[in-house]
Amino acid sequence: MNRTKPFIPPLPSQRSSEDIVFERDKLTSKDFKRIIRVIGLKVTNQRIAILQTLHTDKQHMTTQEVHEIVHEKYPEIGFATVYRFMKKLKDSGIVNELRMGNLPTRYELTPDQHHDHITCLKCGKIVEFEHPVIEKLQEEIAKKLRFRLKSHVLELYGDCEHCYNPIRP
Repeated sequence: MNRTKPFIPPLPSQRSSEDIVFERDKLTSKDFKRIIRVIGLKVTNQRIAILQTLHTDKQHMTTQEVHEIVHEKYPEIGFATVYRFMKKLKDSGIVNELRMGNLPTRYELTPDQHHDHITCLKCGKIVEFEHPVIEKLQEEIAKKLRFRLKSHVLELYGDCEHCYNPIRP
């Protein structure tokens, strides 16, 4: 039987990262207040701080990490308060819950645009990306298998350049 090798699209490590890394819009304090009001809660500095923490450069955090950061500024805030607010944000669709392999559950502010994740198994670094060839291939597979694709999650795992090459500066 003569089988042709399937087309495998170039993955992020084979291309320039600038054209595939997902970029997020920057939110303001006014945006955070609106989000809190939309889900029917009173605007407090602690809730704004939780949203600001989720909106930092490290966008994929555990509830414990969020609590530790917010607790530095608001020592009176308890873990249960952060946990309940995170649950309310998740239930309202404001944050996504990311369960990646054996790693602890992480949360991210729900973006307007779909994206996928690649996670370092050593240090836990998560990079968001979007690649049109991968998206098209997934749609083609669903069509071939007679599925109407509604949504999907693509998670890639490996070692980032700093973990597989620790000599780099």
